[in-house]
Amino acid sequence: MFLAQSYRPFGTAAEYVTVPSAHAVALPDEVPLQQAALVGIPGITGHRAIFGDGPVAGQTIVVTGAVGAVGRAAVAVARRGGATVIDTVRQAGQVEHALAAGAHHVVNVGGLTAAEAAERIRAVAPDGVDRVAEVAFDTGVATDLEILKNGGTIATYATGQAEPSVPYWPLGFKNITVRFLSNDDFPEDANQAAAADLTAALATGDLRYPVAARYPLERIADAHEAAERSAAEGRILITVQATGT
Repeated sequence: MFLAQSYRPFGTAAEYVTVPSAHAVALPDEVPLQQAALVGIPGITGHRAIFGDGPVAGQTIVVTGAVGAVGRAAVAVARRGGATVIDTVRQAGQVEHALAAGAHHVVNVGGLTAAEAAERIRAVAPDGVDRVAEVAFDTGVATDLEILKNGGTIATYATGQAEPSVPYWPLGFKNITVRFLSNDDFPEDANQAAAADLTAALATGDLRYPVAARYPLERIADAHEAAERSAAEGRILITVQATGT
């Protein structure tokens, strides 16, 4: 089920919610229910970051924040879509996790300047990349500008600074498209395509989320705080105790 929380008055812990039947996704038997519960907004956002401008077969794509919730989904669907996927991480210990998640190449950019990070990525993709799925537009745009081919795309879904500096002319001279993403208002056909592709990725095991912690529903506030801290370590699950009627 997707878009169950968007524009709802009672937040994410409402006891009941109704959605259009088209938003209730049938799960194959081989898809663990807990994994399906973890996809949601991050999964659809990752899918849109990859396919927001069409098919990616034969393209080279950089996914930043690759071991996060959105990043893992982006890696899985990009690889399944026929792209060569380069992940960037910020800690050496994340490299193996990113490779296990499906990246063809992983570059550790922790502690590097934008120019140094671009040089490392260019060593893997000397001809440049076609697309960047960007988790931190404010700090990442400088690197993205250096690694993208002429006519490339930055698909960004987050930023540290609400009003970041934008290098207008350098982006313009390279004809770079910047696609800003907000999950609540993706086109319906994009949501349906994401649901189908993500379900298929779950069914084959191409997409799997590690679980950092589980909380009972009555500790929902603690769960939200844990989610703010644990994006790289894994997802947070809420367990609901079924009651009789």
